[in-house]
Amino acid sequence: MGANVADTDGPSAGRREWIGLVVLALPTLLLSLDFSVIYLAVPDLSVDLGADSTQQLWIADIYGFMMAGFLVTMGTVGDRIGRRKLLLIGAALFGVASILAAFSTSAGMLIAARALMGISGATLMPSTLALISTMFKNPRQMGVAIAAWMACFMGGMALGPVVGGAMLDNFWWGSVFLLGVPVMVVLLAVAPVLLPESRDPDAGKLDLVSVALSLLAVLPIVYGLKELLKAGFAVLPVASLLAGAVFAVAFVSRQRKLTDPLMDLSLFRDRAFSTALLVGSMIPALQGGTYFLIAQHLQDVEGLSPISAGLWLAPSSAIMIGTILVAPVLARRVRPAYLFCAGLLIAAAGFVVLTRIDGPGQLLELWIGYAIMALGVGLPAGLGTALVLAAAPPEKAGSASAVSEAGNDLGVAMGVAVLGSICTFVYRSQFAGQVPGGLPPSATAAADNLAAAVPVAGRLPSPQGPELLAAARAAFTSGLNTVAIICGALFVALAVLSVAALRHVPASGAEVPDTELADTEAERSSRQ
Repeated sequence: MGANVADTDGPSAGRREWIGLVVLALPTLLLSLDFSVIYLAVPDLSVDLGADSTQQLWIADIYGFMMAGFLVTMGTVGDRIGRRKLLLIGAALFGVASILAAFSTSAGMLIAARALMGISGATLMPSTLALISTMFKNPRQMGVAIAAWMACFMGGMALGPVVGGAMLDNFWWGSVFLLGVPVMVVLLAVAPVLLPESRDPDAGKLDLVSVALSLLAVLPIVYGLKELLKAGFAVLPVASLLAGAVFAVAFVSRQRKLTDPLMDLSLFRDRAFSTALLVGSMIPALQGGTYFLIAQHLQDVEGLSPISAGLWLAPSSAIMIGTILVAPVLARRVRPAYLFCAGLLIAAAGFVVLTRIDGPGQLLELWIGYAIMALGVGLPAGLGTALVLAAAPPEKAGSASAVSEAGNDLGVAMGVAVLGSICTFVYRSQFAGQVPGGLPPSATAAADNLAAAVPVAGRLPSPQGPELLAAARAAFTSGLNTVAIICGALFVALAVLSVAALRHVPASGAEVPDTELADTEAERSSRQ
């Protein structure tokens, strides 16, 4: 006899749990929104606070650095002290830090406030996801809940430029930091009533050496990737990456020896966990890096303003969110392996369309390519997170959630850095062969990147200015085409891997043969 997964894996959630999901989803939207909203505010706050170029970079990046660095630690802390308790502590700190950021009187004060926002954000992200996994025991309902959570996360990233532009058009730069304060107040008021407490009853002591090693591994890697994107190949970011890699090896070595590790490495023995984590890290890497380049294409090749570019991208983001929400319904009848494969192949088709872009005046083609890609990535995006949580025992939900979120954050950082560097390399190679002759020495900066070429071209007389701008736009478009080819090939490879590694995972509403249940239990037992 087969077993029906939906009937055997826990009771259905009630109204209290669904209302609690709303409470958990809203701060997730705001946390992801804070990743992108800051970039529009930097010019205004830099003038007001007198921030130099180095301080501007830290204001923009310190939030992501701190969140990525503390995710693994905070996920494990939540397993030990209680996820709801950590959520409430993080919400209070995030609200206070947001107010400090909004009313900062110096660049240093704003950097410190943004750092505190990142650390408190690292307590919120794994706590919300871990609480969802404990509130929704039925796999069908958990899939829907995680999809809604993921839709809010992706929606916040997409809405950042639009919301930030609207706020800056009507208020001062500090207003963008106050968006989350009312939501955190509501969270503090209703979470004790609506959300259950959960923790690992057998959790041991927190290993502070592991905490230090995790920070020394993650922070230099994120910093090095971002600096390589901004400045190209340089000794400091490469050294930072190597140092982070060394500390990562030391971290992994220590976890293998500890009775109560900060990160349970045995989770990676589960094929579903490790494959879903890999795909879940690659999707934001490829999609995030492409988003960065397309946003630049819209502004510097098509000539759109930042808010217009954000509005232009919003429908594609809505398509992706819709697909994320539909995926759990499809997963009731279709195995995750085939949904992953279908979504990744659809995304690859979108990149094929992007390879056909050859310059300005192709907004419709660009939109179609990006929309097809967004349609595809929505299928595996939410399902991957659900697979990661389903593969982990309940007492390790916080740790598994943190690993998943760390993979997403590192994926975005790596995607933007690597794909941006590839585009820049192609740009410089192509521009060198197309640059018009007779340019003054002041125009040499245009050879570095498109963002530098646009103002240079604006200062040159006709026909030199238009010719230089056309050459720069053509070179950047060649870089975008190259990135699209690479991303399309990687999505096809991930589709093949998904079918090979996940075909044993049943659909959430399927009858599961006893032999498959035994195989799954044996795989989980091997991690003990």
